Amino acid sequence: MSNCEVEIIGKPVKDMYGAPMGKILGTTTDVDGSIQTVGINCGSEGLKQIAFDQLVVQAEVVIFIPKWRLDSQRLLKQKELVIRRLNALMEIVSDNDSMKADAEIIHEKYNTKLMTLQRTEYEINSELDNRVVEIEEQEKSVKVLLFDAKVQLKSNEISQETFDHVQSETDEMLQHMKHEKDEIAKVKSRLANLSLEDMIPPVSQSSVMPGTYLPEVPETDDTETRLPEPPGSQTTDVSSETQMMTIPPQVESPAEPESDWIKRMNSQ
Repeated sequence: MSNCEVEIIGKPVKDMYGAPMGKILGTTTDVDGSIQTVGINCGSEGLKQIAFDQLVVQAEVVIFIPKWRLDSQRLLKQKELVIRRLNALMEIVSDNDSMKADAEIIHEKYNTKLMTLQRTEYEINSELDNRVVEIEEQEKSVKVLLFDAKVQLKSNEISQETFDHVQSETDEMLQHMKHEKDEIAKVKSRLANLSLEDMIPPVSQSSVMPGTYLPEVPETDDTETRLPEPPGSQTTDVSSETQMMTIPPQVESPAEPESDWIKRMNSQ
């Protein structure tokens, strides 16, 4: 049994919005000893098996990261890199026409990768839409429960103190759900805004998602969109920020004739 495995067993697990999930009961490992999945004792809901890369181990608690967030992070990083390379390729050719033949081979490679990522993006968008539907169904159930508590209060079945407790707990749940829905909307917008035409300007720090349970980290020079990285066995800190791409105003410059090669590459 590895030190990490011993360290996490028995620890409480919360989702990244602060909702308790249960306690870690045990782990399953590969033949090399690396942790593959973690079993969480969720009480009456039974045992849940969670992939280890969806967990962030901290000193007092283990944080669960939704799969949609990790999938979105990987896609954003890959798509941004491919688009940056395609733009760099076009700039190189615009500066040196003699490199067109070599550039066409590389362009085809990156263009094929971009189309593959677009198919992945479609699948992830469907996953995000399904998650929003799930959250909205949960919101309806919580609101019905709260309204029924109001009825019980009016009919003198429960005290004001009991109702206030119900309202406090349900308000907290609804706030967690709202945070997740807002973050999903930001991720979908970020994916939609990331295209070849945007020419990849610097990413701003203006859209930090509030209300997540994960701690904030200091700003760095890294301009890349940050979602939680899949943690390693010693991960202790992860940013919950979802930074959105902003497109700064373009400074007009005298128009230059565009080569036939550049026009053809942009049209693909």
